[in-house]
This record gives sequence, C-alpha cells and structure tokens, in this order.
Amino acid sequence: MNQQKEKLSIDEAFKKFESSQNGLTDDEVSKKQEKFGLNEITEKHISPVIKFLHYLWGPIPWMIEAAIVLSFLVKDWTDFWIILLLLFTNAVVGFVEEYQADNAVEALKEKLALSARVLRNGKWVNIHSRELVPGDVIRLRMGDIIPADAILWNGEHIEVDQSALTGESLPVEKNETDILFSGSTIKKGETNAIVSATGTKTYFGKTTSLVEEATTVSHFQKAVLRIGNYLIVIALILVVLILAVSVYRGDKFLTILRFCLVLTIAAIPVAMPTVLSVTMVVGAKLLSRRKAVVRKLSSIEEIAGIDILCSDKTGTLTQNKLAVKEIFSLNGYNRSDVVLMGSLASREENDDAIDMAIFGALEKKDDLSKYTVKKFTPFDPVNKRTEALVTDNVGKTFRISKGAPQVILALSDSTDEIKSQVNQKIAEFASKGFRSLGVARSENEKWQFVGLISLFDPPREDSKSTIQEAKNMGVKVKMVTGDQELIAKETALQLDIGNQILNAGIFNETKAHQTGQLEDKIEATDVFAEVYPEHKYHIVDVLQRRNHFVGMTGDGVNDAPALKKADAGIAVSGATTAARAASAIVLLEPGLSVIIDAIKESRKIFQRMNSYTIYRITETIRVLLFMTLSILVFNFYPVTAVMIVLLALLNDGAILSIAYDRTRGSNKPETWNMPVVFTLATVLGSVGVIESFGLYFIGKTYLHFSNDLLQTLIYLKLSVAGHLTVFVARTRYNFWKQRPSKILFFAVVITQTIATLISVYGLFMTPIGWKLAGLVWAYCIIWFFVEDNSKLLVYKILEEEHLVWSIQKRRKRKSHHHYLV
Repeated sequence: MNQQKEKLSIDEAFKKFESSQNGLTDDEVSKKQEKFGLNEITEKHISPVIKFLHYLWGPIPWMIEAAIVLSFLVKDWTDFWIILLLLFTNAVVGFVEEYQADNAVEALKEKLALSARVLRNGKWVNIHSRELVPGDVIRLRMGDIIPADAILWNGEHIEVDQSALTGESLPVEKNETDILFSGSTIKKGETNAIVSATGTKTYFGKTTSLVEEATTVSHFQKAVLRIGNYLIVIALILVVLILAVSVYRGDKFLTILRFCLVLTIAAIPVAMPTVLSVTMVVGAKLLSRRKAVVRKLSSIEEIAGIDILCSDKTGTLTQNKLAVKEIFSLNGYNRSDVVLMGSLASREENDDAIDMAIFGALEKKDDLSKYTVKKFTPFDPVNKRTEALVTDNVGKTFRISKGAPQVILALSDSTDEIKSQVNQKIAEFASKGFRSLGVARSENEKWQFVGLISLFDPPREDSKSTIQEAKNMGVKVKMVTGDQELIAKETALQLDIGNQILNAGIFNETKAHQTGQLEDKIEATDVFAEVYPEHKYHIVDVLQRRNHFVGMTGDGVNDAPALKKADAGIAVSGATTAARAASAIVLLEPGLSVIIDAIKESRKIFQRMNSYTIYRITETIRVLLFMTLSILVFNFYPVTAVMIVLLALLNDGAILSIAYDRTRGSNKPETWNMPVVFTLATVLGSVGVIESFGLYFIGKTYLHFSNDLLQTLIYLKLSVAGHLTVFVARTRYNFWKQRPSKILFFAVVITQTIATLISVYGLFMTPIGWKLAGLVWAYCIIWFFVEDNSKLLVYKILEEEHLVWSIQKRRKRKSHHHYLV
C-alpha cells in the first residue's frame, strides 16, 4: 500500500491543512466541517422494496407460492386468497422485524462509536470521531483504532496493525511524517498526529466497523434451525406417504397435491427465523438498558452459558480511583523529588489513571515548567515501564523511568542493602493493598533508584455481594490481575473470592511433563496474580478444554486474543477500542454487577428460546402425526387446507410475543440440552395426538357428527390446545407458578378469540355454535392439566437419569485421574 504520492514535512503538513501545534479553534473546525463534512461514511442501503421482495423468495415462500398456483388452477378461491394472505403476512412480519433489528444495530453502533482525543483551542478534549476535520491534532495510544488518515508527528516510532486494510500479518513500523491509515490499530507506542483526510476522502474509505452484522447466527440458533430442517424432512416423508396412499385410493390428484403442500407449510416452522430475530433483538435492547451493549447478537446465548468468569481487578472489582498514598524515598531524595520525577515520566495528555494520580500528588505544579521532556518512551506491557529524556532549565540532561518496582530495581545499580529495603517496603505496601511504582534517575548511563510511589484502589462497595450472587448463580469468579501476589491476596481477602492464589510466573517455569498438574491448578485457582496478557489466553484455553464456558474481561489491546478466545469476551468500561472490537459485549459502566446483570438477562432470553423450541416441535409432531394417521387409517381428512393455513397464520403470528415473556432467571448456567427438548416435545406431542383422536371418537362414535362438523371441532381443538401448550412449555414446574407476560397472554387470548369466532359462525368452515365451542374449550383445558403433569413427570425422570449419569461420569473421571497419578 503506497502511503502517499508526496511525503510532507511536519511544517508543510501544518501549512497545507491550515493548522498549528496548538490544534484548531472552534471557528476553524466549523468552517472545515462545512467544507469537508463529517468524518463518516454514508452506507449504501438496500431499497426497502428489494428487501421486501427477498421475503417472497426462498424454499418456504416457494412452497406457499406453489400452493397458491394450485389453488388458482383448481379455482378454489377461498384457499387462494387465504394462502396469498399467509404469504404476504409472513413477508410483512419479516420485513418489519428486520427493519427494527437494523435500527437496533444502528443504536449499538452509536454507543460503540470511536472517540478521539484532540487538541482544540489549545486544550486536550475527547470528542466523537465523526467531528474530526483535516488539520486536527489527535493523540493516539496503544490499543487505539485510528479514526482518520493522519500524519505521524511528535512521537517515536510506533507499530501499527494494518491487517484489516492490507492483510499484513505483522505490525508495521511507522516513523515521523509517515501516514497512519484510518481503521488500523496502534499496537505499540504512542504519538500525536495531524489529521490529513476524513470520511470518504480517507485512503481506506471506511473506518473499521465496531459492530458486526446483527444477523450472526449463534450456536443456539443453529441448533434450532437444525431442528427446523429435521421437522421439514419428517413432514415431507409423511406428505409423500399421504400422497401415495391417496393416489392409490383414487382421490383427485390436484386436490391431494395442494392439500399436501399446505400441510407441509403448516408443519414447517415458518415463524422460526422471525421469532429468533425478535427474541435476540429484544434481548439486546434489554441488556443495553442495563449498560451492557451486545456487539453481536449471537453472544447472548454464550453469556447465558458462562460458568466461570475471569474478571480483571482494576475498575471491575475495584473503584479504579487511584490516589497516591505513601511515598518511600532513597539516596538522599525526598517525597517531593519522587513525585516530581514520577510526573516527568508521565504524560498528562494520555489521561491515564496512574499518571493522573501522580500529577494530582504534585505539591507545586509550577515545578514541571523548569524541565523539558525531549523524548518520551511510553509504557510497554513487556518492559513494564516508561522512560523520559529530560533537560532542566540550566541545560542539564538526564533520564527518568517509572514502572513496576521489580523492573526499576533491576534497572538500577543498587546494593543488596537497598534491594532489601525496597523489597521490604514493597511487601509492606502490598500487605495494605497498595500498588507500588518504582522511580529511577540516570546520569552517565547509570541508573539510581529514587523511591517508591504507592497507589491505592479500594474495592467497589458492591463487589463482595455481587461475587456471592454470582456463586449462587453457579458462576465461579476468578480474579485475574497484573498486580503483585500480595496485593491480589489482600484484595481477594476483602472480597471473599477465595484463597487459592497462583502467581502467573509459574507458566514460564512449567516443564512439559508438568502440564497436566498446571492445568489442575488453573482450574482450582481463585486468583491469578502478576498476569501478562498472553497468560490470559492460556488460562481461557485450559478452562475451555476442561469443558467450562468461560467469560473473560479485558480493557487493553493485548487482552484482545483472550477476549476473542473466551466464549464471552467482555470489554469493561473504558476499554481501548481494540479490546472492544475483539469482545462480544461492551460494558458502559464499571463494576462486576453489570456483568452479572447481563448473565441474568441472557439466561432469561435463553429460556424464551427454549420454550419456543419445545412448543414448535410439539406442535409439529401433534399436527403431522394426527393428520397422517387420520388419513391413512380412517381415510378422513381431519381439517381442510384453509384450516391448516389459519392455524399457521394465527398461532405462529401470536407466538412472536414469546420474545417479551416473563421468565425467572435460572440459578445455573443455561446450556443447550437437545435430548431433554426432544424427549419433552415428543411426549407432549404424543399426548396431543391422543387428545385429538379422543375428540374425534367422541364426535364420530357417540355424537354422530358429520365430517364437516368434525373438521371444525378438530380445527378449534388444534388451535386452542396448541396455544395452551405454550403455557406448558414455558416452565419446568406447574404452569400457574409463573405468570406469563401480559403481551404473551393477550396475544393468545386475541388469536384464540378469533379462532373461536371463526368456528362458531362458520367462516370458511361449517359453524358449530357457542355450545360446542364451549365444550371444545372445556375438553382442551382438561387435557391442558394432563399435559402439564406429563411435563413434570418427564422432567422428574430425566433429572433422575441425569443424576445417575453425572455420578457415573464423575467416577470415570476419578478413576482415570487415579490411573494417571
């Protein structure tokens, strides 16, 4: 990728873009925004008409359209218009829900939009990246996604990840006057830069999106769609069987074919994709209200399954309000000297919590004006220190470094006595929960240890109770921190996390034959101390191989691999843009309670999906099996084609409201259990078939109803019993122990009122009157209690089987472990 045709010097760049080292003024920005527009790309939107037509194209619409053509050929105008209504109703519902999903994604993009630190009116401020204009002076740090094309200025060489733009796998070095491309990520170093192009004028043309496509299909959605495909295959097999027998009997071919097609439509979970979409979008909105923004909708199911949460300490378990507590000085330096030198090795424009705490401890801020920082090397997670080349007001030059105390101590030319004093003081600070920073000064290439600055970050008031709440929910919280072991131990003690502490240094010391033992330790550990970013990835990998569903929090660019690796990567409040881009969920507020709220809400969303799946399989088995047996055994078509279409239209339409259902949060992680779903749905479906044949025998044998009247009775029974099944499927206990949401309840009431009125007054069918309709309702309600108790019996048997299976599995694990030992 060519950087630019003509490389500009810094002075030329300021002149060309009509700017200065103090940045732009508000008036200059306004004029430039009028000239260049906002720093954003206007996305090309598909025409609403084209989007709508997509819903009339595909396997399911083709089958409905084939039924319409056949109805036209046999001149059955009633079926023709109703099936046509079904086709367009599904298209309209799908179109409307996609439109709402698009709006939801736009809202998420707005919340996760890039921000920029820019020099305006001579002061550093944070603004929305879309407000940038050519000539703006911006500040870029490790982990930042570059918000516009810019020319590197006033910085050492940095490393930039351009893989999203060029496919280069390794970071690229950039030096002063090189151009930085919009959408690439700062991997190492920090710098100022002059914005050279914005919006459509950038080299790449579009800033990397932080929010992925909303229609990403999760593992759960894929499982449900596989169920749908399975049901379609079963339906087709049964339809072919009915077709063959009916042809053998000499029934009219076109009538049989049309009926079989419409029967297939009734069996196909037409509403399934829409229900999935609605439930996920509604869930994302609910999570957003709890200050947890879902980056990709598929992550909702993954969050629901978390059983281990690896949480960082600072800002999540603690308040992230650093303040300088105690100062320890050596070699003739005093408290003021240590703080002043620490300040010289910091950057105020970076708005870093540690740096700001040190600046806040300065007694005389004017003292800084006596020194000039000629060169600054920013903090690097590998070296764990900053370094500044400084000149004082008399021309004397020296170096200052601040960072991890052990690193600074190793850098210094210190005696054993000084090392002992420093280590003793570090331990003392750590025992109080203080974090230590070492400060050293160098003249003539020899470093002298100046002193220690202790910083205190108290635990959040709600952290301890939230951790206990997580335990009650079946989620084990493990603290992962880069702090020293003693500090981690003190914080863990205050929060009651646990006393199993592992120093991450052991990862580098473990030999190959000890790997199994280390993995056992990782699984048993409560607190990981002195952790480097690469250790986080290893921790997640081990826990996943131990069959855990892992959530991992992070905020830095080097946390990105672990965030991507985790089942649910969580970017905490204030995370770098690179960390947010790698995560599944982004927190807008600090604290562990936000994550726990997100887990609770995700579990509720999962339960709604589970309820819908059980209902859908049950209804498919119930309708298909009953109709197939009726046609094959009794040569009786229990419902007409128009009745089947009405069932699909009313019942599938109302079931959309399950996305808003009231549910209880599970006290354990939610995982997809296909055997339980299939078993329960099969039992409920079989009970429904028996129920339908019971009504058929009563009407045919004892009441001697005509076939037309029987068809209306059975239609009403299938409609009413089908929606009552929703209230059975939505709980693991008796249906009355948990009220449904008002929207679900009234959706069912309205649709079944319509179905009853159609049956009573004979719209498209033989009328049965209010008396028979009342009898059908009473019959369905009696069987509703039978279904509910059948459900309880199934769960009881399955839980007993699961307990036996779990005990056997544990015994096998123990015996295998004993063998290994």
